[in-house]
Amino acid sequence: MLKLPETLQLDDIKTIIPHREPFLMVDRVEGIEMNKACTAYRTVSHDEWFFKGHFPGYPVMPGVMIIEAMAQAAGVLAFATLKNEEANCRTDCVFFTSVENARFRKPVNPGDTMRMVITVEQRRGDRFWKFKGMTFVGEALTDEASFTAMIPDNKA
Repeated sequence: MLKLPETLQLDDIKTIIPHREPFLMVDRVEGIEMNKACTAYRTVSHDEWFFKGHFPGYPVMPGVMIIEAMAQAAGVLAFATLKNEEANCRTDCVFFTSVENARFRKPVNPGDTMRMVITVEQRRGDRFWKFKGMTFVGEALTDEASFTAMIPDNKA
């Protein structure tokens, strides 16, 4: 059985998902309920690599990067669940298979801390997962999407 601290910090997250800087988009994860939900955080710094071109003079975090951050948080939840269950599949790689109903309601800017609420909507075996992600800055809902992911089997 996997024993996790109540709050996962950056070093803990790096033991669960394979992403690394500059592409690691999750700083902290709290409240993991195996196979159900978690809350993750990302403080968006002023010197993020994507702000150089999106947009000079009015930096806005790209929506695709926000969805990636939600997906990485979902990856922490899925991999922690699978490791806890001692599942027979890879726990070092996950692929998007779809993104649905994405809504970008308010911009995320440098200095903002995103709070990502991730819930498991559906799971088929160990390999196929569907999640709902919602991102907030303060109490304001900024983004939301449903997305599915596939985890390769051990042979891939």
